[in-house]
Amino acid sequence: MEKKEKTKLSVTGNHCVISYFYVIVLVLLLGSCVANNTKGEESAELMSKAVPVWAEGREKEMNLTLGFRGTFNADPHSEAILRVAASTVYRLFFNGEFVGSGPARAGHGYFRVDRYDLSERLKAGENIVAIEVAGYNVNTYYTTDQPSFLQAEATVDGKVVLHTGENGRFEATEIRERLQKVERYSFQRPFTEYYRLEEGYDQWRSDKTRTLETVKLVPMPLVNLLPRGVDQPAYTLLKPVQLYSRGTFASKIPGQYYKDRSLVNISEQFKGYPETALEAVPSQRIQELQTVTKESLNTPYVGSTTIDLKTNEFSILDFGINQTGFIGAVIRCTEPTEVWFHFDEMLTDDDVISKKRMADVNNQVVYELQPGEYRIESFEPYTFKFLKILVTQGDCRVEKIFLREFAAPEHPDAAFSSSNEKLNRIYDAAKQTYRQNALDVFMDCPSRERAGWLCDSYFTAIMEKEFTGYSKVAHNFYENYALPEKFEFLPEGMIPMCYPADHNDGVFIPNWSLWFIVQIDDYAKRGGDRQLVADLKTRITDLLAYFEKFENEDGLLEKLESWIFVEWSKANSLVQDVNYPTNMLYSAALQSAARLYDNEAWQMKADHIRSQIQKQSFNGEFFVDNAVRKDGVLRVTDQITEVCQYYAFFFNIATPESYPALWKKLTDEFGPHRNTAITYPQVAVANAFIGNYLRMDILSRYGLQSQLISEIEEYFFYMAERTGTLWENVHSQASCNHGFASYIGHVLYRDVLGISNIDYEKKKIVLRFTDLDLEQCSGSIPVEDEVIRLEWKRVDNQIQYRLDIPAGYEVTIENRSKNQLVDLDKISTYRQG
Repeated sequence: MEKKEKTKLSVTGNHCVISYFYVIVLVLLLGSCVANNTKGEESAELMSKAVPVWAEGREKEMNLTLGFRGTFNADPHSEAILRVAASTVYRLFFNGEFVGSGPARAGHGYFRVDRYDLSERLKAGENIVAIEVAGYNVNTYYTTDQPSFLQAEATVDGKVVLHTGENGRFEATEIRERLQKVERYSFQRPFTEYYRLEEGYDQWRSDKTRTLETVKLVPMPLVNLLPRGVDQPAYTLLKPVQLYSRGTFASKIPGQYYKDRSLVNISEQFKGYPETALEAVPSQRIQELQTVTKESLNTPYVGSTTIDLKTNEFSILDFGINQTGFIGAVIRCTEPTEVWFHFDEMLTDDDVISKKRMADVNNQVVYELQPGEYRIESFEPYTFKFLKILVTQGDCRVEKIFLREFAAPEHPDAAFSSSNEKLNRIYDAAKQTYRQNALDVFMDCPSRERAGWLCDSYFTAIMEKEFTGYSKVAHNFYENYALPEKFEFLPEGMIPMCYPADHNDGVFIPNWSLWFIVQIDDYAKRGGDRQLVADLKTRITDLLAYFEKFENEDGLLEKLESWIFVEWSKANSLVQDVNYPTNMLYSAALQSAARLYDNEAWQMKADHIRSQIQKQSFNGEFFVDNAVRKDGVLRVTDQITEVCQYYAFFFNIATPESYPALWKKLTDEFGPHRNTAITYPQVAVANAFIGNYLRMDILSRYGLQSQLISEIEEYFFYMAERTGTLWENVHSQASCNHGFASYIGHVLYRDVLGISNIDYEKKKIVLRFTDLDLEQCSGSIPVEDEVIRLEWKRVDNQIQYRLDIPAGYEVTIENRSKNQLVDLDKISTYRQG
């Protein structure tokens, strides 16, 4: 290894955010001044001439899709930059080729600008920019309900050559091929996709001679622009790995149709088109398309593979693992044809029956095609391992099937490998799960919701730092919470449970707002933007003030409002009147706030709550979940859950020293092998989210790494094996790709590889070697543009290792194993960089 300056070594035994405000004075009919806040980037990153535009009088119309086209001339050797901001979602084509999809999400009233370098795509003469924008205008957990617009600007060698607004040379057409009055994809996401196409429907993107039926564009109110702030997604074209099966189906009326709330609960509060107004209802028809015959194929899919399908025939393709992206293919038909793309994360009864596995999503994209050849690609991203193509009318040939990946780019220096192949598979699943859930905010899942939830994001944010070396998504995520003056529909001081989103029904999770404080504390510890942390002080102060009115005579939170969430288990039914896990979290949040803002009063309150929980909740054997007030007296119940015990140890209400008997029970008798019918049947079992993850951390904290490895395999390998991603629950009847679950990558780095802690502020690394049933392990963690690399192997009674760390970092090595440590490069060859 290259030798550089030594690090300090000890061995023990066993965007500063610089805020720039650009005021662009634009004289319009009303004359207005708008400050474009460009936090963290130069003004050149934002737009100088473009203004927001949309079809006149239609900016609040639901699910209206417009196609914008503009041209400019350039020399192929020029630098061409395109900047785009939009509401709600757009995709960009340049000279007919897909370039990207966006935008990155921001808090209400703010919009992020995507910057595309088109220089390598330029051709001599005329170049065509085509941007499709779907203005959804409905409240969701995924996108915000704000009036539609596009604001775009192209520069060549720094000179504006194309922009939205007067004399900017953009024209627009309504894309009627995508049906407008369709049902929502889910309660949490906007509309499904249903198309009626004729050959040549997409030629306007690449052929300027293709005349558009234009709509009148008018300026929209000016908006606050922000830089994108996060990396552009990876758009790798993924191919199926095999043809899984094919067969026939028939239309059969089910005994009872399942109608999701996103279909039947449309109202002024929950926006969409009512069922009676829909142009098509595929969520009901898909329940009629029932398999009659099926033939297993399991043959490799290659680039030349073609699939010929006739009426009432289907084919199922396997993409190998769960993936997220845009569905594409080439379809040729000689007669009117209807093709359905139906998909799911796993098979049900050896078939794709998404409504049977997870009924509250509409996992289908439908194309009605006139005779011709079509290159189709979905507008929205979807998540699946298996894709079922059904033809309900006509004959067609389907080829060049792909999924255009929509995921965070993979960092080459984030790696893990060991002599235990199960752990390797779990790590790979963690990385895939992270990538598909961390594009612009930390999402819970890339499928049903695509929502930026608190709590989930505590775990995912840690993985961003270790998988990428930066906290770019974390910065955007927390900045989004800092931006709005207030959050509509929520009580004063409360923050949304997921954001950016609209919560018109007023629902919030008080626990998640407490996790927010814990998350900001962790963000600060990992070297997060100090100015952003300072900017959030008022938000956190107001939030804690909200909770004060729920403190009872003991200082504990009692009778909290709205949706109190502990975890997906029986614990969620034991949340009133005083919920002790919630108060454990409250104590931790107060302690985090005290540490962040040097507030002694908050620390004193945290200590008091901790002592009250210890006094009330522990029954001599377990911590009890709740107390109920009856006749004015608060009485502790006899209800006990496994996750309550984990909350107690995770939030330092309990330690192995202070509660040794309970700790012994948890480590010896609980975990993945507990027979709940025999062993403490009165203690309700924990779930993956979040109990099993809290368990992983407390086992690690108190030195039980060997036990941890065994439990990791039991909890997570079956998930990695079945979908290549990690799940929301221990069972598969929900999302099988949940962002928080990527946290197991941190556990593998920390407890298996041995990179126990990285102090990014003080630039100190702790390595910890323990007795593990492994022959060797190697891995690396990016640290900004540098990397920590560690590899070790067991030889006889030695652990032989090599270490490579970034410049300026110090290392402490703790040997808690029975083996002698041998530095293969010797201490004198420790290097930096």
